[in-house]
Amino acid sequence: MATDQRGRMPAGAQLSDASGIGRRGVLGAAGALAAAGGVITAARAQAPTIRLGVLTDMSGPYRDPTGPGSVACTQQAATEMANRGFTVEVIQADHQNKPDVGANIARQWYDQGVDAIVDVPTSSVALAINGIAREKNKVFLNSGAASSDLTGSACSPNTVHFTYDTYMLAKGTGAALARSGGDTWFFITADYAFGHALQRDTSRFVEAAGGKVLGAARYPFPATTDFSAFLVQAQSSRAKVLGLANAGTDTSTCIKQAREFGLTRNMKIAGLLMSFMEVHSLGLPTAQGLLMTEPFYWDLNDRTRAFAERVRPRMPGQAMPTQVQAGCYGVTMHYLKAVADMGAVQAKADGRAAVARMKAMPTDDDAFGQGRVREDGRKIHPSYLFEVKAPAESRGPWDYLKIVATTPAEEAFRPIAEGGCPLVRS
Repeated sequence: MATDQRGRMPAGAQLSDASGIGRRGVLGAAGALAAAGGVITAARAQAPTIRLGVLTDMSGPYRDPTGPGSVACTQQAATEMANRGFTVEVIQADHQNKPDVGANIARQWYDQGVDAIVDVPTSSVALAINGIAREKNKVFLNSGAASSDLTGSACSPNTVHFTYDTYMLAKGTGAALARSGGDTWFFITADYAFGHALQRDTSRFVEAAGGKVLGAARYPFPATTDFSAFLVQAQSSRAKVLGLANAGTDTSTCIKQAREFGLTRNMKIAGLLMSFMEVHSLGLPTAQGLLMTEPFYWDLNDRTRAFAERVRPRMPGQAMPTQVQAGCYGVTMHYLKAVADMGAVQAKADGRAAVARMKAMPTDDDAFGQGRVREDGRKIHPSYLFEVKAPAESRGPWDYLKIVATTPAEEAFRPIAEGGCPLVRS
């Protein structure tokens, strides 16, 4: 059950924590679906119940920057939005980074009364959920997937893409490095929708700055742990920059193995989707000097620090929240504000109308500050280019990043007219 820091159940909030779903999920699609199907419980109050399903990576390479922390941040938002005339129930499942597993869970959840699915790292899974939410007129609150196609050719009136996307990451890191002399690139790319989109978008900014892409190697995802053959190709290319179009433990492993191979003597490494959790895993001596683009960092300002301290007791190992986890909080807060504004009964009956209300209302939360949701479903906020601190610069645990540059909200994401979203009026 959802509790406050003293273990008490907050008034108006409910939580079915579905313990064991992540463990059972790894047994296969049937097991994951069976586990997901048994967690929805009847509301224990007269008020309508809004049901949120956090569909995430509980056991694979994206577990640390998403996973249990995404569940914790969704729970935090549900707790903070208590006493608004409805109750909130949060459930969870592991999609195993497999589109068929994620799609099966999503269909059963929506059919059994889940109103909104939250998070969904892994773009191939997110694109599948995107279509199902539209088909069933439910809500998809994406934080974890990066493909900019979610607000482009695949945009949907039922989806909000909240935290980041491949365009933002590519512009924030790729363009900056190309302008500063990193004008030849080689990519190591996860072979699925996210990796392809990130390489495509970064290549665009590198070439626009006068740079060249000298080559790329795609690897099977999520079945690869030895990147040595791909790193040899990168080294042979004589590119100045190694662009890692991957995330999570894959990024960490690539960086470790690249240093072991000595690539860092002649190449800069660009982790195109990194969070400070990867920095935490690598350690500052290994990660120092790396550049990354994020829209959230726990130590960014007074509001982000306040949010991080509130949610930290729920977090695995009391870690600080990542950008994706904070995005789960921010998008859930905004959705529940829209539900409160329009009424829970209407919101449950019409997911398209709930998303339209989210677009009509300005956003404001402690993780991302003020912003808005565009017509194409893209949430707009600033992005920040961070550099990983040297060990001597760190003031203590979790103090890993310093700001190098800021991109204003209206410039950080792809212009709405360039995305090809059919929802956008010409």
